[in-house]
Amino acid sequence: YMATFVCVRFEPKLKQFYERLRANGKAFKVAINACMRKLLTILNAIVRDDSQWDAHAL
Repeated sequence: YMATFVCVRFEPKLKQFYERLRANGKAFKVAINACMRKLLTILNAIVRDDSQWDAHAL
């Protein structure tokens, strides 16, 4: 949950995704949960593929 707050503030692609959800009328918690799920799937793929975090690959 807290990692999502940081990513929404500083990670450009996730920030854009969050702002788009909010602009479409989604509630704060709904948008944060969607970003949390997106971040979790990215991190799961990183562990699965044994790779490094690449901000440009988002």
